[in-house]
Amino acid sequence: MRTLMKMNSRDNVAVALRPLAAGERAEAESDGFTVLQDTPQGHKIAAVSIPEGSVVMKYGAPIGYASADIASGEWVHTHNVRTTLDGEAEYRYEPELHPVLYPDRGLTFDGYRRRGGKVGIRNDLFLVPTVGCVNGIAEQIVAEFKAIHPDLGAFDNVTVLKHPYGCSQLGDDHRMTRDILMDAVNHPNAGGVLVFGLGCENNVVAEFREKLGDFDESRVKFLIAQDVGDEVEAGLELLEELHEAALGDRRVPVPLSELNVGLKCGGSDGFSGITANPLLGAFSDFLIGQGGSTVLTEVPEMFGAEKMLMARAENEEVFERIVWLINDFKQYFLSHGEVVYENPSPGNKAGGISTLEDKSLGCTQKAGTSAVVDVLKYGEKLRRKGLSLLQAPGNDLVASSALAAADCQLVLFTTGRGTPFGSFVPTVKVATNNELFAKKGHWMDFNAGPLLERPMEEVLESFIAYLIEVASGRRTRNEENQVRELAIFKTGVTL
Repeated sequence: MRTLMKMNSRDNVAVALRPLAAGERAEAESDGFTVLQDTPQGHKIAAVSIPEGSVVMKYGAPIGYASADIASGEWVHTHNVRTTLDGEAEYRYEPELHPVLYPDRGLTFDGYRRRGGKVGIRNDLFLVPTVGCVNGIAEQIVAEFKAIHPDLGAFDNVTVLKHPYGCSQLGDDHRMTRDILMDAVNHPNAGGVLVFGLGCENNVVAEFREKLGDFDESRVKFLIAQDVGDEVEAGLELLEELHEAALGDRRVPVPLSELNVGLKCGGSDGFSGITANPLLGAFSDFLIGQGGSTVLTEVPEMFGAEKMLMARAENEEVFERIVWLINDFKQYFLSHGEVVYENPSPGNKAGGISTLEDKSLGCTQKAGTSAVVDVLKYGEKLRRKGLSLLQAPGNDLVASSALAAADCQLVLFTTGRGTPFGSFVPTVKVATNNELFAKKGHWMDFNAGPLLERPMEEVLESFIAYLIEVASGRRTRNEENQVRELAIFKTGVTL
């Protein structure tokens, strides 16, 4: 097995593919040197001497400046590299568009066609509290339903979309809570929905219902706890009505063009940009070639790699919207007195990521090479086929929920550190390395570690086949472990 990998011929650092000991001889392509310090797996080593103040290059792009002289063979990390980022920036549209790499192969999955034309990959029952006060009662209603239907009957999963909001919120916070909950009600994976309110919250059920617009009244029911005597009994009756409506639902063959996939990473390590994220990028390009859609979010983890995304804007209008997306989120940081490069996390650093540019250039590998066709604000749903960018933070729970709310039927989630997390849609956890997959197989769904030894196209074919199985009903680890979460972005005052 190779000991080092250069990501690009322009790079002056290489990534350790296994732990390297001081004094060990190592080679990265044409560069050979002696390792000067013990270096953990996934961390960087200087392939050549890098003088203080010089640019450190990885992925063929700058990931920071050398804060001290770095000798060939020296460990390169936070102690001798500093970020280049600082506040907002000016950008120019310099398009660099790539051809579609993967022709349409006519592949299908077995999904649920909904009224109105959307397609779900699950027939799930959602209980959607309009306010956090009724979370516990919603769980009691679900417990009663499961006692009657221990196999869940017509449904694949039953989920209470718990959250602490819906009251004492103002402005954008109130709007974002309402919009994300409405997105969940209208999600194609939902075979039945009970919207459950208390009765005195400012997320008023009657207004919520009106803003939903056209919906299938046999699949969406409403309950206000303060308006009934026994809210558990009333809720159970409504769930039985939803179950009756879903009994005839059947999977049918659907083209891959109907698949919407969210792209997310969390607990990244030095292998994220080498194995798992490029695998998602290849799958994104493949799915777009089939006429499908992918969505990239985590805006703070685009900082330092945003110019690469801007160059892929389909046209100047999309470019301007990407500029807005980046600078608006930077302003959000600055308005709270925070520096825009307060990232990566301690876990990222332990895994070998030194700066935000290092993290971002690896993170954006998930988007492949396809053109960016749209930019979505937080809470908006997909409008176009192809690659879209979505306004949301890097936080795993909030970003994954935003992807699901945008009508992604599943989320692909790469990680080098591991996480048990899952959104309220199937969340496929992709391990960046063999060790994590072996250790946390009860969390992880797919192993991208073999990419260190096997060609991308070979691993990609296995990944495509696996994801078609998931879209057709194969359960993910988060579903098996009953971990399905909703988290909503909050920016303002709580009364």
